[in-house]
Amino acid sequence: MSATTVKSNVEKVDINLDEIFNAAPSGADMLQDDTTAKQPKNIFSGLQEKADMSFADPDNDGVDDITAKVEEKEEVEETESVKAEESVTEVKEKAEDILDSFKEEETQEEETKEKRGRKAISGMSDVFGKLIKDDKIVAFDDDKDLSEYTAKDWEELIEANLEEKANEVRRETPKQFFASLPQELQIAAKYVADGGKDLKGLFSTLSEVETTKSLDIKKSSDQEKIITEYLSATGYGNIEEIQEEIEIWKDLGKLETQASKFKPKLDKMQEKVVAQKLKEQEMKQKQQENASQAYMKNVYETLKEGKLGDIKVDRKTQAMLYNGLVQPNYPSVSGRNTNLLGHLLEKYQFVEPNYALISEALWLLQDPDSYKAKIMDKGAQKSVEKTVRKLKSEQTNAGGASLGVHQAEEEGKRTSSNKRKIARPANIFKRI
Repeated sequence: MSATTVKSNVEKVDINLDEIFNAAPSGADMLQDDTTAKQPKNIFSGLQEKADMSFADPDNDGVDDITAKVEEKEEVEETESVKAEESVTEVKEKAEDILDSFKEEETQEEETKEKRGRKAISGMSDVFGKLIKDDKIVAFDDDKDLSEYTAKDWEELIEANLEEKANEVRRETPKQFFASLPQELQIAAKYVADGGKDLKGLFSTLSEVETTKSLDIKKSSDQEKIITEYLSATGYGNIEEIQEEIEIWKDLGKLETQASKFKPKLDKMQEKVVAQKLKEQEMKQKQQENASQAYMKNVYETLKEGKLGDIKVDRKTQAMLYNGLVQPNYPSVSGRNTNLLGHLLEKYQFVEPNYALISEALWLLQDPDSYKAKIMDKGAQKSVEKTVRKLKSEQTNAGGASLGVHQAEEEGKRTSSNKRKIARPANIFKRI
């Protein structure tokens, strides 16, 4: 079988890729008319009309639909975002404009108010001058002209008048209340205010006065009571003698006449009894006030020299003693305030019992000389004990010192006897 030899020739061929892939036309081609320009033929010329491969061409100016939609959506969103930002900015600007307009209005109103206030203050002197003239308010006693008053002066004047009105109400209210009370309660209130404590006796007397006033001279039973009480109060006689007189006037038909005659006198007598009771209480009140003044004066005279007997008292203690004796600043078990002395006595008796301390206080108050003598004896005894202890201590120290000297001497002797000695040289001329 004969072999067949195939000879292959390799040729170098230049391939224009731009023609194969139908690249973008050159600048010269772009100047030609699309209808007359002839494109060079290639292997893909037949397929070029049926298939659009532009999406694979990176240099193609066309944009994919999806990309276009995404970009379009992004543009829309960006546009909407910008619009939203612009809208928010516009709202903020409008709000700021509105706030600015409000602030301007408030500023204008404040300026208007200030102007009005200044105008009102400028005319205050006339207004207050008229009120002061009409005694509706009270002026200050500094003799400062009203036209020179500042806003602070007007404020202080108003506050001072309001406070004065409040004080006046506080002062007048008890008086008005007192005036509105029945006469019996007025008497009782005055009695208590003067320090009276026998309320039972007072109300018993007031009850008798009221009973007497309520007696009716038209009633036969009240007529006999009026005559009996009057004759008893005047000391006419005993009850039998008074009853005989009543029977005589009753037989004569003069019982009502006598009762009418005695009734006003009996009422005045009862009123005098009450008045006398109140007067007695007033006298007691004055006596208490005088005693209080004398007590304070005596305490002052006792402490003013800064000494209590032979004991000097400093300023602080002096003030404490004076205030503690004269100022009733402490509540008491009696319901009324007491001074520091009474407070401490009650404290160590009931609140914080210290019977040893109050016993000493009682001993001092009852027998001050005996108590002081005992304290001095105790002090002297302590002084003696201290002196004895000191002497014993000194004696002990002295004994120790002498013992030391004696021991030193004995040791010196022992030392001297134990020293090394040498033999005295013999005298050749000494007689034997």
